[in-house]
Amino acid sequence: MPAITIGVTDLSFHRVTASLVSHVITDMGFTVNRLYAPHQDNFLALKSGQTDMLASAWLPSSHGIYRADAELVQPLIELGLHYQPYAMWGVPDYIPKHAIAEVSDLLKPDVISKMNKDIQGINSGAGISRFSINMMHEYGLSDAGYQFHTGTEEDCFGAFERAVEHKQWFIVPLWKPQFLHHKFAIREIAEPKGLLGIVDRAVLLLRQDRASLFSGTQLAVLDSLRFSNDIIAQLDYQVCREGKDVDAVTREWLANHFYSEK
Repeated sequence: MPAITIGVTDLSFHRVTASLVSHVITDMGFTVNRLYAPHQDNFLALKSGQTDMLASAWLPSSHGIYRADAELVQPLIELGLHYQPYAMWGVPDYIPKHAIAEVSDLLKPDVISKMNKDIQGINSGAGISRFSINMMHEYGLSDAGYQFHTGTEEDCFGAFERAVEHKQWFIVPLWKPQFLHHKFAIREIAEPKGLLGIVDRAVLLLRQDRASLFSGTQLAVLDSLRFSNDIIAQLDYQVCREGKDVDAVTREWLANHFYSEK
């Protein structure tokens, strides 16, 4: 059988999901290569045909614009429902809800006086970063002294963990699934303007011109893949904070929960 190249958005939970998918495709008899790239580059590789498929696309909100661009060249097939992600702004649960219940509460004078006003995000191409930058303007947060910073995953997650350690008042631009939810109680704050998008579908995208590489039965197996926000967060935590090998973690999960049910 030919080799299959999967484009993987280079963030930890995408690497976890791609590992699960890769095992399933390997078990079909294929050789699987994984190509890691930032969000936009991952979709450009799919558009150019450098990759055969992409794991995972968040549709329609976060990655819809990237999918539309790729489909200018080649139709894409959605397979599976890996989980149901959504973007959020959250605060540690020790911050009282009566103080901060929604984004506009960040403008209260007593909140401004207590809050760490540096909001640390991830890379600029991520949906949560695009949404958050827009929120800074729409809610007047920049005028109130807040600053949004893009950066790496560890910039974002480490800033949150340090803030919790010191019981700081802190905002984290996050999403589900993400491994911090596996350990910390993070309270989502309401965003009534709808600037954070909707609950997406995380799916495998396959170029239509590569679908013939798979049999109908194999495509049905890929379409049957169902994980969840909690499962991906748990596996992501094992890799990112317990130091376990991603392929070993996902292989064990598949053996215990996917193949055992067949």
